[in-house]
Amino acid sequence: MAGILRAVRVNDRGILGVSSDSLDSAQTPQDNTYSKRKLGLTCATIALTALLGIAALQTVQEPAAADPGDSEVLNDQQAMAEPRDPGAYRIVHMESESQDIAKDAYSPVTLSLQVKPGDTLMGLLTGAGVESRDAYAAIEAMKEVYSPRNLRPGQEIAVSLLPRHPLDGPGPDVLQALHLRPSVEQDIEVVRQSGDASIDYAALTVDRPLEKEQHLGQGTIDTSLYQAATDAGVPNRTLIDLIRAYSFDVDFQRDIQSGDAFEVVYETFVDEEGNLARSGDILYAKMKLSGEELRFYQFTPASGITDFFNAKGESVRKTLMRTPIDGARISSGYGMRHHPVLGYSKMHKGVDFAAPRGTPIYAAGDGVVQRANRFSSYGNYIRIRHNGTYDTAYAHLKGFAKGVAAGKRVRQGDIIGYVGTTGRSTGPHLHYEVLENGKQTNPDSIKLPSGENLKGTDLANFKQAVEEVDTLRARLERAQTQIARMPAGCAPHGETGDSC
Repeated sequence: MAGILRAVRVNDRGILGVSSDSLDSAQTPQDNTYSKRKLGLTCATIALTALLGIAALQTVQEPAAADPGDSEVLNDQQAMAEPRDPGAYRIVHMESESQDIAKDAYSPVTLSLQVKPGDTLMGLLTGAGVESRDAYAAIEAMKEVYSPRNLRPGQEIAVSLLPRHPLDGPGPDVLQALHLRPSVEQDIEVVRQSGDASIDYAALTVDRPLEKEQHLGQGTIDTSLYQAATDAGVPNRTLIDLIRAYSFDVDFQRDIQSGDAFEVVYETFVDEEGNLARSGDILYAKMKLSGEELRFYQFTPASGITDFFNAKGESVRKTLMRTPIDGARISSGYGMRHHPVLGYSKMHKGVDFAAPRGTPIYAAGDGVVQRANRFSSYGNYIRIRHNGTYDTAYAHLKGFAKGVAAGKRVRQGDIIGYVGTTGRSTGPHLHYEVLENGKQTNPDSIKLPSGENLKGTDLANFKQAVEEVDTLRARLERAQTQIARMPAGCAPHGETGDSC
């Protein structure tokens, strides 16, 4: 065969070429017959090889049409072979030279998580898909500036995650950053540090700039002080402070009549968008009750204790508040009455304030808690010793405020418990008692001593402060009158809109 086949080649068209020498003339007829058979078998083999080569070459140059049922398989194969569209995925990491381009092209996904009762920060993060070790590292960094234990239901946490690339297989997302706002004046940021092989996060606080503004609220009371103040745009927090300031001299259930009036000069703090962030101090307040005016000014004397004083420099703070609860009505006063549960007349040695279950109850004055527990027919009961003469008691509570226990010192106005209907009670209310030398006394009959009265330098400084507040009040009233007189569509100078 060596004398017959010299070369087998594939030309540029995929055709196999064969070259051979002439047969040896000395061969016998038998040898000649055998050689012819062998040559025929060899040519058949060469032809089959040539056909296979041509088919393979055509497959490379011109792919054969696939069966419609194989289209999905073909598309997947083509997608794996073709370069990927960078916009089709969010990339966690890339080992190629285009790594920086990938970082610029993809951004993390931001999730908003809301804290619910019983939630922990670790549970929220891992529930959002964060790997536990990343979550732990971020929380440890946050502890440098803020304790996660201080999270409260309703708070929102923004979490920035970078999902894994599909080709990296299943796995947790990468925590890039988290943000929360523990107060209106501060943000907390926890950010993953780049360029470090180990897991590393850094926490920082960002102060939010707030602008202080001063306002004048005034109005006539037709139905209630709450409604009149709301109509005048007074924030709820400011209204509560106003009620507390007057609670030593005014019984808000019985002393306020239709036609009475109020004024209050107060501060607010707004964010960069002009939205109310929080209420500030009350600088001045006036209530006109049945023709009599009560004017109060806020002032801080040399003692450092900020308080409200009348125009003479006398503190309006008394030893005890007349009404240690907001928004309640007197359902039963001090004295003889037909007992609603026992069914016979019995001396009622306190004052009952009907209010919705859960309404906050305030300490009527500074003092030390003597007891805070279940007590006979009183149900949940608190007793506070204020001095050597006076105690106050609070009964039928739903529960006690956090930290309130025997031996705890409280300040006037602190929340000590919540309205309930425990013990011998027919409905939610506060039973309030004032005890003088250990004996229940009618709260309306006792003479409560006043607080600090200003003298000397304190009194001189107070009078100067009164003049400044009166000037401010007059300026705010003029501005308010000017705005009220403006035609529709006009705006004060410096504000958006057309000035007229």
